[in-house]
Amino acid sequence: MLPSIFSEDLFDDIFDDDFMRFPAWGSRALYGKHAKNLMKTDVRETDDTYEVDVDLPGFKKDELSVELKDGYLTIQAAKGLDKDEQDKKGRYIRQERYAGACSRSFYVGEGVEPDQVSAKYEDGILKISLPKQVKKELPKKSAIAIG
Repeated sequence: MLPSIFSEDLFDDIFDDDFMRFPAWGSRALYGKHAKNLMKTDVRETDDTYEVDVDLPGFKKDELSVELKDGYLTIQAAKGLDKDEQDKKGRYIRQERYAGACSRSFYVGEGVEPDQVSAKYEDGILKISLPKQVKKELPKKSAIAIG
């Protein structure tokens, strides 16, 4: 087994097999070293909305939650895997999927109400639509009396 010079870390392949993994070192995060690639987000602006697309491949609809609280839109995804589960034809030799949770928050302003936000999950992409807040315009000119 030779380490790959094209991976994120020269020693990934050496220290990433089951022989070198001890329970005392703790469990690995959701999707291991690739967790930083999770929840990639695109935000588009239209005339009256902001459209947010979040990549969440491998999740089911019931493993996701979207919450709007105190002006923050929070997206959470949690996945659980049973480590003792066996394949119908035998035991797992290598399992690279992990259990865990991830979340991401965006400040959307205090004026957005939860009933104004819509969300749809399809083909591994969570699509959220938020209304734009109407900007309050200040009076153009106001005279102040001097006493």
